Amino acid sequence: MAGVPEIFDRLAVRRHRDRAARMVERVAPVLREAAERLVGRMDDTTRRFALALDLGGRGIVAPLLAARGITAVSADLSTRMAARGGALAVAADEEWLPFRAASFDLVTANLSLHWANDLPGVLVQVRTALKPDGLFLASLPVLGTLDPLRTALAEAEAALSGGASPRVSPFPTLRDCAGLLQRAGFALPVVDLDRISLAYREPLAALHDLRAAGETNAIRVRERRTPPRALFPAALAALPVEERTITLELTMAMLTGWAPSPPQHGSGRAAAH
Repeated sequence: MAGVPEIFDRLAVRRHRDRAARMVERVAPVLREAAERLVGRMDDTTRRFALALDLGGRGIVAPLLAARGITAVSADLSTRMAARGGALAVAADEEWLPFRAASFDLVTANLSLHWANDLPGVLVQVRTALKPDGLFLASLPVLGTLDPLRTALAEAEAALSGGASPRVSPFPTLRDCAGLLQRAGFALPVVDLDRISLAYREPLAALHDLRAAGETNAIRVRERRTPPRALFPAALAALPVEERTITLELTMAMLTGWAPSPPQHGSGRAAAH
């Protein structure tokens, strides 16, 4: 971590996840949809997996893996959120994974790594934790996610106070994700784009969903003072409405990579989408 920019306040991330653990069921359908698409990538391989590490699955991914006969160790920065994964739960920081090398056949991370300051370092640790020819599957929000909300908040705050502080997390691009897999030493890296559209009749529900998922602002240089009372109503009122519905898009990079192994048995088994 030496020399790594601290973009995110990791203590705030943990606190947000602690709070969200009691209300994450509110957003379970969205998390499950993303998780099913991610875990479905395993249908493209004949490789069988016995033991998996589920990073930040919020109690959604572990049951999907269990349905495939895979034992999952669920790890999360939040003790309360980790416990949602079942009996094999570990409170662990993904930036400092506490597992021996070559421990797992499979590592999954469903919408859970975008708050890491040292994402390249996390991916290296994931690759190290995998057994040779082990599989890494991750979904990661990328540029395009929540763009209308980001713009509306910035414009509303500028109009109210003459300036704007960051209120939506910065996201990488699809090309960034491909480069990260290669840099971390994964074999046969594949990155493709997927989208989930989120429609709201009540604009405030979008903010409630972000809170329930543990996705509230944890940018280190965020504004700590209470925002102007008119900020969120003004921003939400500015969001584009079609047929009385506001649509926000979750744009995801779907990452697939294999731990190197001579010969690479994963070759030809994980299809590019």
